[in-house]
Amino acid sequence: MLALGVGMASAQQVTASANVSEAMAAFSWDEQSFDFGKIAKDVPVSHEFAFTNTGNAPLVILTVKPSCGCTTPEWTKEPIPAGGIGYIKATYNAAKSGVFNKTISVTANVDGQVVVLTIRGEVE
Repeated sequence: MLALGVGMASAQQVTASANVSEAMAAFSWDEQSFDFGKIAKDVPVSHEFAFTNTGNAPLVILTVKPSCGCTTPEWTKEPIPAGGIGYIKATYNAAKSGVFNKTISVTANVDGQVVVLTIRGEVE
């Protein structure tokens, strides 16, 4: 009788695990790259990357890391429900002239976990 109880408990665990793995958040980005074109030196510029959670579980952004200190990110802090919309805003402060190409790495509870967004342009 004890073996039957253990077998049933194992079957319940497998079923619960299968259901958990089916619930997943997913990014669907409007765009993952943005070109500011020509911008002025020492004048911050911003762009907002919008996304929709096309998964079936709340999407949680864990970290947002810019490739340099010249880029400041802001993002949706609360969990984004399935079908909900969120954003990552990147503000670039150009301290020197020339072409720039910067990235923002976004880690979230999605398959693949890290998405890389890119901003670029030329400082006059």
